[in-house]
Amino acid sequence: MESASTTLRISVPRAPADWAVSCAPVEYPQAVSIMRARAAAIANGTARELVWLLEHPPIYTAGTSAADNELLTPDRFPVYQTGRGGRLTYHGPGQRIVYVMLDLKRRGGDVRAFVHQLESWMLATLEDLGVRSEIREGRVGVWVRRPEKGDGIEDKIAAIGLRVSRWVSLHGISLNVAPDLSHYAGIVPCGIADHGVTSLADLGMTTDMEVVDKALRRHFERRFGPIEEASAPDDRPDAAVMEHANP
Repeated sequence: MESASTTLRISVPRAPADWAVSCAPVEYPQAVSIMRARAAAIANGTARELVWLLEHPPIYTAGTSAADNELLTPDRFPVYQTGRGGRLTYHGPGQRIVYVMLDLKRRGGDVRAFVHQLESWMLATLEDLGVRSEIREGRVGVWVRRPEKGDGIEDKIAAIGLRVSRWVSLHGISLNVAPDLSHYAGIVPCGIADHGVTSLADLGMTTDMEVVDKALRRHFERRFGPIEEASAPDDRPDAAVMEHANP
């Protein structure tokens, strides 16, 4: 079990990463296009790293390990194939999506350590928000014990799915703040049928996205280094590549 207080040592680049928040839901294809362009620019040394917080309209996304029989209601929401690892998951309003475009080569070059850092970041953020969460060997994501539902029952509150291209990370984390949990019924979430999903709202905690974002920012900086606020790349699509062209 990973402790929320654990901080692995990864070298931190001098330039701060950009931290951007989109106020309106972003369509998935647009987000992926922006993310890929920005990651390529980071790899080329022409843009700064970016952590992008947003929400999507209701969709299902299929990772590289997704199985067809895990999509239970194919016509319920749009389904997008994606290059990230993992299986099927749901995205929608009330869920904080965190796309993390970081230069792993400049941060130590250890992908496994980076994933542990992401997990530690989520554990600490949730603890700050009043939720004790854990990770499980062989079961991806961040989990909350639900003894009121029965012995051994755990619900997932956050999912992690990554792709690394030219040593730059793409995709990232989805944290359930107050989504419609019934929307998960259309899939087998992450291929795990014997556990459920939960959210901050389901657990009786804050649903204020600004409060959640402040906790995310606070614990990101403690693990990954300084950040600087930037305009959301969907406000100016050219910013995905051109903003901070000389990091």
